[in-house]
Amino acid sequence: MPETVRVLLVDDHPIFLDGLRTALDGLPAIEVVGTATNGDAAVAEVAARRPDVVLMDLTMPGMSGVEATRRISARGDARVLVLTMHADDDSVYAAIRAGAAGYLLKGADRGDVARAVSAVAAGEAVFGTEIAQRVLRFFAEGPRSASARPFPELTPREVEVLDLVAQGLGNQAIARKLSIAPKTVRNSVSTILGKLHAADRGEAVARARAAGLGLPERPTATR
Repeated sequence: MPETVRVLLVDDHPIFLDGLRTALDGLPAIEVVGTATNGDAAVAEVAARRPDVVLMDLTMPGMSGVEATRRISARGDARVLVLTMHADDDSVYAAIRAGAAGYLLKGADRGDVARAVSAVAAGEAVFGTEIAQRVLRFFAEGPRSASARPFPELTPREVEVLDLVAQGLGNQAIARKLSIAPKTVRNSVSTILGKLHAADRGEAVARARAAGLGLPERPTATR
C-alpha cells in the first residue's frame, strides 16, 4: 500500500462532495486528487489522475456508479469503494458483481471511511457492519429460491419487461415479444427505473442480473 493513498471522490451532490473532501483532506494518509459528479467523468478522471482508490456513489445522472465501477475495475486502474445511501440487496450485489472492493453507507464517520480507504488500497475487501452481515447471510442461506420473485415493488409485467431488458433486448424487440406497443414498453421502463431508483437503463440491467434476471431462454429440446 502506498504511504499516502490517492483518492478520487465521485458523487452528484455538491454539498456532500465538498463535505467529504473537507473531511478527508485533513488526514495525513489520504490525498484527494480530484472529484467527479457522474460515472462518465469518474472514468475519465481515473485515467487522468491515477488514484489508488475511488469513493463511488451509485445513483448519478448519465453513467451510473455501477457501470463506472465495472469499467474502472475491469481495467485495473484503481480499486473502487462504494459510498452510497442505498442499502438494498440488489444495489449491494450489483456493486460487488461490478468489481467493488468495498461498500459503505453514507452516514459512516470520517474514521470509518478513512480506515476503509486504507484497507481497500492495501488489497482488502471492506464492508460496513450492516452490509457485511447481509453478505454473510446471503452466502449462508444461498441464493433466493426460484419461487421468490425478485423486486416485489414491481408488478409481474414490469418484472417481465425488466427481464427482457436485462437480456439485452431493445424496446422494439420487447414490444414484439410481448405483443404490446413500443410506447407501452417505454413507459414501463421509465416506471421501472423510478421504482428501483435506478439512474439509467444500465444500472437497472446490472441490478436485474444481480437478482438472477436476464438469463437467455434455453431452446426447447426436440426429439
